[in-house]
Amino acid sequence: MLSRIDLQKMKTENRKIAMVTAYDYPSSKTAEAAGVDMILVGDSLGMVVLGYDSTVKVTMDDMVHHGKAVQRGAPDTFVVIDMPFMSYHISLEQTLQNAQLLIQETDGQAVKLEGASEEILQATRRLTEAGIPVVAHLGLTPQSVHVLGGYKVQGKDKEAGGKLLQDAKNLADSGAIALVLECVPEELAAIITAEISIPTIGIGAGVDCDGQVLVYHDILQYGVDRLPKFVKAYADFNSEGKRGLESYIADVREMRFPSADYTFKIKDRKFLPETNKEE
Repeated sequence: MLSRIDLQKMKTENRKIAMVTAYDYPSSKTAEAAGVDMILVGDSLGMVVLGYDSTVKVTMDDMVHHGKAVQRGAPDTFVVIDMPFMSYHISLEQTLQNAQLLIQETDGQAVKLEGASEEILQATRRLTEAGIPVVAHLGLTPQSVHVLGGYKVQGKDKEAGGKLLQDAKNLADSGAIALVLECVPEELAAIITAEISIPTIGIGAGVDCDGQVLVYHDILQYGVDRLPKFVKAYADFNSEGKRGLESYIADVREMRFPSADYTFKIKDRKFLPETNKEE
């Protein structure tokens, strides 16, 4: 399993970090087998696997449940778990308690917090002091999507870009071990990556980030209808899976399945009931 030191070394040596967002045992098991460096248990599970219209409805119980499943599937991979909506905003004490719960219950290696307000910086410092690594998240932060005015690229002008750069520096100074940059212009992401000491993980932020993250279901087109502009699909499970299910249904209806290859036979027919013997 990679450590924080390993991730930092990858940045220093310009070795790109491959991160996948996964939500359950089979997806994390596959991701680990493929050799992914990090797995994020994102609160996007609310939309991707629970069918919600946003991440706002995701609870601590949801994150614990899915975090446990991911950790079981990928015990040798660095796992980061999102702290869900309002689980780290009410008070510092509650933030610490919720982060403690996530780490203790899931055996994850880090938590992720969105934003860079003073309370987030304070929480990052306190969690770090308590021994809980923090991955930060700037740019498009889905938990604040209504405040941001929708799913839009962030940091497009000089003022907004300057603020993002300063926020990134503040988060690094506060002890964050890595920074997710979502929907940020590639030029700005490159500047941030060069200016801060910790690894940047881009999602819609260009190739100059220290690593990239995409959602498992997007990469494989598994149960998703549309892909964001920044997603490249590497397989099409929707089509292949549908064809497989259609073939199964047809075989059942035409009595081609189960054939003899998929059926068990009794060895000694004398043990069959009398009615079957006569048949």
